[in-house]
Amino acid sequence: MGLCAVLLICLSQAELGRVWAYEHEDALSETVLQTDGDFYGLPRTRRDQHSPHQHREVRHTEGRGLDITTLPDNMTRIVDSQRYYKWQSFGPADRRTEELWVNLNNLHKSQVQIHGILSNAHRQAARVALSFDFPFYGHHLRQIIIATGGFIFMGDITHRMLTATQYIAPLMANFDPSYAKNSTVRYSDNGNVFVVQWDSVSLKDREAEGPFTFQAVLNKNGTIVFNYRDIPIPVEKMNSTEHPVKVGLSDAFMALPPPLQVSEAQRRTIYEYHRVEMNITKIVGRSAFEFTPLPTCLQHTSCDLCITSNMTTGCGWCNTLQRCSDGIDRHRQEWLDYNCPEEAKGSCEDYIPVLPEGSMSSYNQSSPSPTPSSAEMEGQPVTRDLQSSPPHHTGITENTAIIAGVVAALVVLVVLTLLAVYYINTHPTVAPPFYLMQRRTNNYWPSMTFRNQGCHSSYAEVELGGHEKEGFIEAEQCC
Repeated sequence: MGLCAVLLICLSQAELGRVWAYEHEDALSETVLQTDGDFYGLPRTRRDQHSPHQHREVRHTEGRGLDITTLPDNMTRIVDSQRYYKWQSFGPADRRTEELWVNLNNLHKSQVQIHGILSNAHRQAARVALSFDFPFYGHHLRQIIIATGGFIFMGDITHRMLTATQYIAPLMANFDPSYAKNSTVRYSDNGNVFVVQWDSVSLKDREAEGPFTFQAVLNKNGTIVFNYRDIPIPVEKMNSTEHPVKVGLSDAFMALPPPLQVSEAQRRTIYEYHRVEMNITKIVGRSAFEFTPLPTCLQHTSCDLCITSNMTTGCGWCNTLQRCSDGIDRHRQEWLDYNCPEEAKGSCEDYIPVLPEGSMSSYNQSSPSPTPSSAEMEGQPVTRDLQSSPPHHTGITENTAIIAGVVAALVVLVVLTLLAVYYINTHPTVAPPFYLMQRRTNNYWPSMTFRNQGCHSSYAEVELGGHEKEGFIEAEQCC
């Protein structure tokens, strides 16, 4: 019976470890998000569809909800305030326009990835890993989500309404790359620059108006470039009730409302705290926008820099988190949870470490100055000291027995584990292993509910596969 119990425990641990590794591998690999009905649906794989209560976002627990809104007027950053970015626009006659354009056709074929799924789909999105940390509103990101709708989602919390906020949108609209064979979504990453290009894409059900070609360029230093090559119609005529049309940047944070304002259990809200909206009348063929990031509080790593720097304003230092912030960024909930608004009111002198009295007394006791007992010992022969202090053989024996017992228990556990693994591998259909496999459920990640507010689109996840377009076949790994 004891051996059976050990076998059952080992098998259950092995199964849980295998499932965790499987999910962890999925999280690190590229994920494709597929459309669901009339929305950009987000994120459920075909495997997840068999288990509707499973969701990848472990930060949310069952019963919690998600809202997307803007901050109250007294807390919302002014649109186009140039607090986080400054920008310039360039027209067809500017030499800078051609300098900013990244010609993917001049790159070697191995340096450019044509995304097979996005190039053959409408209202889908795919997760892509960057080869460098990209600073966005002061936050360093390593993963992005490319959408067929002409934008990049930059949030670390995925939800159904990707078009609402946290985006880099060179031209967000209802594009359908699946309409024509020469319509593609392709990208390139050389370690310093990441480029994604929507090539010859048309508006859904408005294909006769012509194809659009434009790109977004993310530089390692945080600079963002919107390049436009072919714009067949004015952007102001692209408005649609089925899909928002946006050009610019946006970021937000997630926070829990005060307990008295929670209408549902632990409902979370995404607050858009800053947005950059560009003048769409300047978007024509062979034009460009260049965004240069400005210093933020988050870049300061010490209290002195945080408080005294001339590059930023309104910054406060939270010694508990060792973070500089103005309280309005993606870490706002943590800033509030650790009472950082109160800490930020202090000065750097308040955080100078002071040794407690206990530490000072222990330091004095361990000082090299001789004590009376040590002085007496110095005058006595060493042999006399040894004779007056007989060795404690009993204590040594007890410690040795304890250590030996622990080692023996570990050896027995390792042997039983090896036997269990051997037994499972050689008897895969025996009752105990087969019973556990049948009883194992898929509900390892909690579910999540959403509230759809306004005209936003959502993305759902599909599995990767090979898709042919213009003689190219996208590999299983699209990263």
